[in-house]
Amino acid sequence: MSVLSIRGVGKRFGSVVALDDVSLEISSVSRTAVIGPSGSGKTTLLRLIAGFEAPDIGTIELDGQRLSEAASGVPAHRRNVGLMMQEGALFPHLSVLDNIRFGIRNETDAEKRSLKLMDLVELDRGMGARAPHQLSGGQQQRVALARALARQPKVMLLDEPFAALDTGLREQLRQTTAQLLADAGIATVLVTHDRAEAMVFAEQLVVLRDGRLVQAGLPRDLYLAPTDAETGAFLGPSIVLDVEIRDGGAYCPLGMIPIPLGASGKRILLRPEQLSVSPFATGGGESQWRLTKVQFFGSSARITLRHTSQKLALTFETAAHDLPPEGASVSVAVAGRAHVLP
Repeated sequence: MSVLSIRGVGKRFGSVVALDDVSLEISSVSRTAVIGPSGSGKTTLLRLIAGFEAPDIGTIELDGQRLSEAASGVPAHRRNVGLMMQEGALFPHLSVLDNIRFGIRNETDAEKRSLKLMDLVELDRGMGARAPHQLSGGQQQRVALARALARQPKVMLLDEPFAALDTGLREQLRQTTAQLLADAGIATVLVTHDRAEAMVFAEQLVVLRDGRLVQAGLPRDLYLAPTDAETGAFLGPSIVLDVEIRDGGAYCPLGMIPIPLGASGKRILLRPEQLSVSPFATGGGESQWRLTKVQFFGSSARITLRHTSQKLALTFETAAHDLPPEGASVSVAVAGRAHVLP
């Protein structure tokens, strides 16, 4: 059952189309990550849900209540929506405890609830009297999370809240936040530029481009079967090849590659991890591939393969273990099926 429904939403800023006919359903106790290039409309979508902007067309509903449409809308402070931003946006003149208490609508037992929320986000109660500038970045984000949870929202909006943190702390706080929100039964929408973070965090991944929703679904499905080559490249390193499809397979310089039943098209997409390179075994004719360049990074290497008879070069990262030397004739094997592009 959807807790948040976005239907046919559009938004312009002058001549710039920020969002164009975006529709999205977000279920309760789910995690949705919204990604896309700069200017794709991610932040605008978040601001529309939060109530900081109003759509030009379309509607947004939360738990059956219409929040906004072109003609009218519920003010931001009356929406049952929580918000965590990259910088935390804490009030610098208020203590930690007062910042958390600010999010509590019912003042009865506000201090008691604030202290419980500090426990929940793993903040020492002794920090309650401190000012925000006396906290580390991770501690400030925990305060921001506690303040957002104090509102008991139906949906939590996360606007790159972990981007400024060190890698280890970022991963820890992301896991803590996801678990706390799941335990509280709160649906979550994360906007991030980090594709790996989005895939780890999300149950539903949403890709925006030029203000339009390009694709939405399970992260694994989008990674393995993107709707087009541009989306595939955005989600991770990819190899796109022209092919001839016949007899249930895709034929290209890598040989015959299995494809999904009934798929049709003229190009396929492979992920680098599907390709493995090994020394060419003599006695089986001549190799069609030569390893012309190796850039060593430790556990991985970026390699370039060139076809001996066609003007074709493939450059991708692979495991560095047992790679043949530069200049070697090699065999290339493909694991799994290729995704056929429309």
